[in-house]
Amino acid sequence: MENSPAPSALTRRRALTVAGGALAATALAQATSPAFGASAASDADAIVVGGGLAGLVATAELAAAGRRVLLLDQEPATNLGGQAFWSFGGLFLVDSDEQRLMGIKDSQELAWQDWLGTAGFDRGVDDAKGQDHWAYKWAEAYVDFASGEKRSWLAGLGVQWFPIVGWAERGGGLADGHGNSVPRFHVTWGTGPAVVEPFEKKVRAAAEAGKVTFRFRHRVDGLVTTDGAVTGVRGAVLEPSNAARGKPSSRTVVGDFELRAPVVIVTSGGIGANHDLVRQNWPARLGAPPRTMITGVPAHVDGRMLAITEKAGGRIVNPDRMWHYTEGLRNYDPIWPGHGIRILPGPSSMWFDATGKRFAAPDLPGYDTLHTLGSITASGYDYSWFVTTQKIIAKEFALSGSEQNPDLTEKNIWMLLSRIWQTPEPIEKFKKNGVDFVVATTLSELVRGMNKLTGDGLIDLNALKRQIDARDREMDNPYSKDAQVMGIRNALSYPGDSLSRTAAAHKILDPNAGPLIAVRLNILTRKTLGGLQTDLSGRVLNAAGTPVPGLYAAGEVSGFGGGGVHGYRSLEGTFLGGCLFSGRAAGRAAAAATA
Repeated sequence: MENSPAPSALTRRRALTVAGGALAATALAQATSPAFGASAASDADAIVVGGGLAGLVATAELAAAGRRVLLLDQEPATNLGGQAFWSFGGLFLVDSDEQRLMGIKDSQELAWQDWLGTAGFDRGVDDAKGQDHWAYKWAEAYVDFASGEKRSWLAGLGVQWFPIVGWAERGGGLADGHGNSVPRFHVTWGTGPAVVEPFEKKVRAAAEAGKVTFRFRHRVDGLVTTDGAVTGVRGAVLEPSNAARGKPSSRTVVGDFELRAPVVIVTSGGIGANHDLVRQNWPARLGAPPRTMITGVPAHVDGRMLAITEKAGGRIVNPDRMWHYTEGLRNYDPIWPGHGIRILPGPSSMWFDATGKRFAAPDLPGYDTLHTLGSITASGYDYSWFVTTQKIIAKEFALSGSEQNPDLTEKNIWMLLSRIWQTPEPIEKFKKNGVDFVVATTLSELVRGMNKLTGDGLIDLNALKRQIDARDREMDNPYSKDAQVMGIRNALSYPGDSLSRTAAAHKILDPNAGPLIAVRLNILTRKTLGGLQTDLSGRVLNAAGTPVPGLYAAGEVSGFGGGGVHGYRSLEGTFLGGCLFSGRAAGRAAAAATA
């Protein structure tokens, strides 16, 4: 692995990268790209492929600069906003007003230390053709953004945040290793829809003004190139669809199209619903690809545009880096095929593999997602177990997704406050209706239910009881050698966790904390961390490391910037932010290129 400079040594370099990178990119654009501008043969100044968050941000920037934009999406208008609409709305912010309110001392330097320790960039950071060369530069720029104007920019658009900052991905136990040293997960008041809203409003206003034209049900099947430059798109017109948001839509073709513009921005998202492509790219370091997975994104998140853009000269890097969750529940009321919901757990549930063996640190709830994923696949099974109590799930379980958090999504303060004295209704519904929950008054009854649910008969009552008893004995003192118990005490020292995300320390087998609950956890597909390699202007690069004229990318299809801004792992709250940041950069650069 390449040695990375110390965080303190990066301040000057970071400033040079951010300030000078844009100037260098502009000079390079003038040297390598043809003069742009909508000609008589052009249908618009720019074409944006994909109506998700990154596409909306890029389109808004183009329209604000006076450009005429065609916004294409294969889905009907009901899906405008893409995956972001379904998200919990978490955003990674550094040294924010909300953090200071909670007594959190954060800094750009600490965030950069955490990002480097988490990303593990090791693929040619200092090589202009390296897979991590531009990813590293994007990471520097993004941490600057999250530490600087990100909050004020969004706040100026009307975005607000829940005042209690969440602590996601707590890491692997070393200061310079993986994980967030402090809480940085800012939940948007209104969840994902509230992140999408200001940009959708801007784009719709631009459409009313004649600057933006929507072309829904337009599936791009190829990029048009002229003399080595991308000059448009071609594809199929799909039949009209009244499918509700997130529901699969028809793929019946009723026509074809070809549209021309001097720039094309690809913002088509990732591969999470394409399990074949997920398995094709699955890295050996995470074990064998799971035989069974559930899906955290709608069916249209199929990854088609990656290969299409590669065929036009774009370079795909880091395709083996991906982010899938280990705490997936099968949705009892699915919207899309195989619809899964993730538990965002607090620190107290005990975690066991399919055979009933307790995971060791850092495979603890909320600590290290991908390490735990590797431990699960190493067990030889595609699922694992939480063993927990009603007292724990009442305070510590949250569910991903805007639709699973009606209090936050609908900005209902009374419903939000009701979490103080009762288990949130969505959690209780999953406990009652979800196929992955077992509820019992005794441990023996719980084990019978677990074995019945899976049909494997792998859980031994005596072995499970021995491990739970051992953990419970560690609760008799305010100190412990058990890493998870230490983590619980640590969480309770943070006001945000003690107020809303961590149950009072107690024994699992305490009858006053019951009933006992076992939750089967499935592997849930979600994000690809690699993608099209882009420079800091969002221009797609070819295998030689030079920009493909006229071609830009943003959002998940570009690894959220540079072909993999996260490196190997995410600090969470960085996916929506990556769409915002890369969409803005690509939109502004494309607007400048077509001036």
